Amino acid sequence: MGDIWMEKTRYKELVKKHQPTETRSQNAFIAFVTGGIVGVIGQLLTEFYAGFFEISTKDASTFMLVTLIFLASLFTALGFFDKWVNFCKCGLIIPITGFAHSMTSAGIEYRKEGPVFGLGSNIFKLAGSVILYGVVSAWFFGMLRLLIMGG
Repeated sequence: MGDIWMEKTRYKELVKKHQPTETRSQNAFIAFVTGGIVGVIGQLLTEFYAGFFEISTKDASTFMLVTLIFLASLFTALGFFDKWVNFCKCGLIIPITGFAHSMTSAGIEYRKEGPVFGLGSNIFKLAGSVILYGVVSAWFFGMLRLLIMGG
């Protein structure tokens, strides 16, 4: 019994010794800055599209979203968006670029299984929960607002 206890204790010590340390404040700062950069890029794209095409800011924001989704999907397909995410953390995952990345990653991973059982069945594997809970929470808060505001 004593030998097993020593092995478990030694194992825990080895795990603790080799476990990578995570600096949350540094990760939060990096995510904040890179998320801000994504926001600035989005604003610049919106201003560019509004001025170049002479359209409203609302319409230009649609073009901006499509551009960010396209770029995130393209960079995921080319294989270097994952490296950026490892460095930037939530700064790239939380904006719309993370949604595009999750769908493209799933599509690439399951493409060999065919268009129906591979791509069609698995493309929403990561993004499906975001869509589900986004829709449910939007409905819930919409109903709550309706009840509170009265109409």
